[in-house]
Amino acid sequence: MKKIIIEGNKILSGKIKIGGAKNSVVALIPAAIMAKGKVKITNVPNISDKDALLEILKLLNVDVQKSSNTIEIDATNVKNCLIPENLSNKLRASYYFMGALLSRFKKVEMYFPGGCNIGSRPIDLHLKGFESLGAKITKEGSKYIIEAENLQGTNIFLDFASVGATVNIMIAATMATGTTKIYNAAREAEICNIAELLNNMGANIIGAGTDEITIEGVKELHSAEIKVIPDRIEAGTYIIMGALLGENLIIEGMIPEHNIVLLNKLQEMGVNFKIQNHKMILNKSSNLKPTNIRTVVYPGFPTDLGQPIAVLLTQANGVSLFEETIWENRMGHVKYLNMMGANIIAERQHAKIIGPTKLHGAEITATDLRAGAALVTAGLIAEGTTIINDAEHILRGYERIIKKLSSVGANIKIVEV
Repeated sequence: MKKIIIEGNKILSGKIKIGGAKNSVVALIPAAIMAKGKVKITNVPNISDKDALLEILKLLNVDVQKSSNTIEIDATNVKNCLIPENLSNKLRASYYFMGALLSRFKKVEMYFPGGCNIGSRPIDLHLKGFESLGAKITKEGSKYIIEAENLQGTNIFLDFASVGATVNIMIAATMATGTTKIYNAAREAEICNIAELLNNMGANIIGAGTDEITIEGVKELHSAEIKVIPDRIEAGTYIIMGALLGENLIIEGMIPEHNIVLLNKLQEMGVNFKIQNHKMILNKSSNLKPTNIRTVVYPGFPTDLGQPIAVLLTQANGVSLFEETIWENRMGHVKYLNMMGANIIAERQHAKIIGPTKLHGAEITATDLRAGAALVTAGLIAEGTTIINDAEHILRGYERIIKKLSSVGANIKIVEV
């Protein structure tokens, strides 16, 4: 088990470079196996979710070459074999191999995917999409067998604008016969990044980034390159930290438009920041105003920043109301923030955050990736020492977080116990 130890209340000054988007790369890697040839992916973040996907590629006999932040995937000799539970349950995004293998081989066998315990995470929309394309699904315990004689393009309406379902159906439909239209598609920037790779490989996809995506099926895909877009959630997390502790803290390599709702909320709260092209300069802000936040699908306030921004709200002057509408179990951070001195009253998916409150160090536990990010943020502003158990959750999605924060003045380290 890994622990993060923080000596808090240190000013953050200098530059933090944003890495590639976790939520892009975890789909780009599975999608790459559909090409008959090499696929080069650059700006790949150094996160454990990426490593888990590369383990699955090894199982599938896919050749992978790594150098710095680049990976080259050659699936010329890929073998379609069962993806076992010990690999699939390491991360939620393992389910993208369903769409990729179904598209290339018309059959896939794998166990139910894992990931953070932030609520019920069924894959019904993915499976309904595959069935609409002509696949037959057999469930044996937690194992799925998905197969089709032929995938046929069709119209698919998603009951919910799910990122995972949108991407998985888009991948599966890429080599289907005819035209597929996805209605009520998710619109996240990461979906555009994934569609760009597929199009670079020879796919014919239009409308990514809107709520209607059209996929004209092609017979095969070829070698291509793609650059992973900057991680808007990583950027948002460090922006929140800068609002609390920054002294000309520079967040660089970001795309401000991807975080526009967060930036609007920070402006409403009175956060001191400036935007210059692809970087942002932040200074510690006093007299923060409370605000109300409701997480919704993109382009609304992102669920992945709901937990980190809760820490900022503990320092606002007054009462802030928070509502989580995407996941039903995303309040794992509240118990520990209250242990540190916060005043948060939470019930199910709603919270009342009363501030400002002075936070103090404590021994706490990361229950999931973004709750862990919230606890790191709290540890940075707290007086004294904070120890965060189960730090592996945090390393799943934040590239070199210890090194990045240490380089701008944080007193933070990770230890193995």
